[in-house]
Amino acid sequence: MSTETQTLAATQEKAFQINMDKSLYGSFAEIGAGQETANWFFRSSGAAGTVAKTISAYDMTVSDTLYGPVRRYVSEERLKQMMDYEYTQLINRLGEKRGKDTCFFAFCNTVKCKGYRDNGPWSAWIGVRFQLKPEAPPSDLVMHVRLLVPDHDMQMRVLGILGVNLLYALFYKRDRMEEFVQSVGDNLDRSMYEVDFMRFSGNGFSMFDNRILALQLVRLGLSEATLFRPDGSVAQPADLLYKRPIVLMRGSFLPLCKIHLEMMDSVRNKFRETLSAESRDREIDICEISLSNLLRGRDVDLLDFIDRADALAALGKTVMVTNITHFHRISTLLNQFTKEPIAIALSIGLLNELFKDKWADTPGGILASMGHIFVNKTRFYVTPWINRSTGEFVTAGTYRAPEKYEYLYKHLRENGDIVEVPYFNQKLLFRTPRDIMRMIRDDEEEWKEYVPAEAFRMAEHLKEGNI
Repeated sequence: MSTETQTLAATQEKAFQINMDKSLYGSFAEIGAGQETANWFFRSSGAAGTVAKTISAYDMTVSDTLYGPVRRYVSEERLKQMMDYEYTQLINRLGEKRGKDTCFFAFCNTVKCKGYRDNGPWSAWIGVRFQLKPEAPPSDLVMHVRLLVPDHDMQMRVLGILGVNLLYALFYKRDRMEEFVQSVGDNLDRSMYEVDFMRFSGNGFSMFDNRILALQLVRLGLSEATLFRPDGSVAQPADLLYKRPIVLMRGSFLPLCKIHLEMMDSVRNKFRETLSAESRDREIDICEISLSNLLRGRDVDLLDFIDRADALAALGKTVMVTNITHFHRISTLLNQFTKEPIAIALSIGLLNELFKDKWADTPGGILASMGHIFVNKTRFYVTPWINRSTGEFVTAGTYRAPEKYEYLYKHLRENGDIVEVPYFNQKLLFRTPRDIMRMIRDDEEEWKEYVPAEAFRMAEHLKEGNI
């Protein structure tokens, strides 16, 4: 049996299982790519057991009449209007007749697929309002999908399979988060789409931490990155970063140290010298943690993750978790969402890592990597470092690149791609995060001089050996 046939059979089987479930009944409202999800249920036996109604309100006037006016038609705002209307209509018309034995749901999406002379980007907001049990108040699941293949038919195919997967996972896998996320991605080539936002809310989910769900999306490969606002809520990257200058610092933040905050403050102050007053008001700080820094063996250490995210959030930082190693991919990712300047904060030690031959394994080697990093207005802002062996104070201006990259480094400096950040608190430079971690585990009180109070809980967990 071919892979194509297996995919069709597996998706058909999921739709059939839902059709045979007498406890589930709902509406499908799909705008922008046809009735791609509903179509799978009609092609399976027993659709009358699941489908109360399907609709595609393509005309803007018709759509506004049903759901109300909206600024953007492919947006979470429009999706919420659709879910409100479709679910309320379902309950009002059928609740008395079959509400005692039925979990009602409203599946909705609003999509921008590839059209005539359309070069993208293409995306979809998809949501389900559903009941956990008959007559229960509603719960919501909302997600945002980026469509990565520039082919209209393929995009519609992805949306249909994704919709069936989402409903199946929601009804039968939601109590097992890893299985839930895996099921959403079943029978789909990861290169065709990305789920960059997902959130549960409503009845039964008041205590649910959506950051854990977002982390699973990255860990299981459905998303390359996820963002958390300082209030702990999960953000959709394009919405949060649109037209905003960015200061990004990569690190493990284990533990979060005062040196991290000093570095980011120094970089931000230097970066803002290049921005207009209006742009300075929109600037956002992001602390990025690579997934590899959260793994304990093959599993993610959730306590460690929550500790780091909470400490950074308490200091007003936006947190990004990625499954990205190379800097050029970070730059490419951020430049998808903003055309404003981007400052990537680096220490001299990390700058030195970039000129090591291990990066030569990328296509085009170091030259190609550097070219991809400094697209648009992305720059490295390099903070000082002290060589503890010699006592030498090293800056971007005095740093000596490896001999074979000497002229490349000189070019990057003279071109303004690598910016020297002025001196700051030298005392903090004499202790690395690794030194501070050892001090915490050895119960040396001095560690408190190097760790902000907001990260003390993380430090206590380190001391107890929980991280």
